[in-house]
Parts: sequence; C-alpha cells; structure tokens
Amino acid sequence: MRTTPLVEGEYYHLYNRGVDKRTVFTDPGEYKRFLAYLYMLNSHRDDIRPSDFFRTHTVQDAFGIKRGNCLVALGAYCLMQNHFHLYATPLVENGISKFMQRLQTAYTKYFNEKHKRTGSLFGCTFKSQHISTDRQAKYLFSYIHLNPAKLVDPVWKERGPRDWKKLLIFIEKYPYSSYTEYLSNQYNIIEPSHFPSYLKNRKEKANHITDWLQYQESA
Repeated sequence: MRTTPLVEGEYYHLYNRGVDKRTVFTDPGEYKRFLAYLYMLNSHRDDIRPSDFFRTHTVQDAFGIKRGNCLVALGAYCLMQNHFHLYATPLVENGISKFMQRLQTAYTKYFNEKHKRTGSLFGCTFKSQHISTDRQAKYLFSYIHLNPAKLVDPVWKERGPRDWKKLLIFIEKYPYSSYTEYLSNQYNIIEPSHFPSYLKNRKEKANHITDWLQYQESA
C-alpha cells in the first residue's frame, strides 16, 4: 500500500521497471504503443478501450482522440528497454494512481497477448519521489533525458563522457523521450504549461543538458 500521498499541485518522479529487470520494450512498435498509452489513457473518459481501438486504428490515430480533461500533466518522460521514467503532477485527486494503473494494466495486457505470456510485467505498482525544489526539478529533467546516453557510452556517468557532443546528438534524436517534443516545440504527450517556467524556455532546457554533460566530462 502506498504511504506517501500524491497531492494535486505537487510534482513527482514516477518510475518502474520490468519484473526481475526483464525487457519490457522489445521492438519499436512496443515503445510506440506505450507512448500512445501515455496520451490516450491520460483522460477522465472511462470509455477509451485500447484493445478495441487498435483493432481498427494505428498508433498515430491515438493522438487524435479527444481526451477531455486529463488526470495528470506530464513534464518529461523517457522509455528504456527495461524501465521508464515520468515527471508528473496530478490534476485531480488520485490522478496519478488512476493514470498509472490504467497505463501499466493496458500495456501489460498488450505485451502479454503479443508474447503469449501471463503474469506481471512490471516489478511493482510504481515508485514515486516527491520533487519539491527547483534544484531537484532541474536535476530530474536532465536525469530523465540523459538516460539514453548509456546506450552509446555505458559508463559515462562513472568516468565522464568520452565525447559529450556525440552524446548530446544521440539524446536529441532518441525517439522515445520527451526531449524531442521540447526541441520541436510540438507537444503531444507533455504539457509544459503545468510546470516551472524554465522548462518552457528551449535555450534554458538545452543548457541544463549541455551543462550536465560538460560537468561530467570535466569531473
């Protein structure tokens, strides 16, 4: 049972990984399906049924669904092979819990049917960390979007990046994080208006990432 309340107007780092650290995204289609769920299941509507919808529609069609009011606002996300990260604030009472239950249940059902398996896919309900200061928020923004860097340089955090410019180019092109939405100023899943103003400034966001990489390189 969750003991820490998830309160409207507050910010949280939400994350989860596959049970026994197993892979939960095995191909691009699975990443894209989860991204579609991040959008379509973030809604007060109870009549959105992913399994029915995708019998006749594509992933891209999901982003045309009229959601009405959302349960949460997302400020950042990143999907990795065996885990995911979200930066979120609840817009209604119990918004995060309801959204996460919908998200993980729908994806587990899809994944299990596709791979002919049963049982839990994720290791727990989900984990959360309260983000209460600007320093924590800026750290989290960089942390989430720099997750893919280890695909290019697995030990960059421990030893410093071999080539921080190469890592920056890689994360800018990584298709399964919200950094691409920020760089393009085309927001499908994230809603920056619900988050601190520095996340809305393209130059400042890029500086957070660049400064982190350069600091790690010189450390």
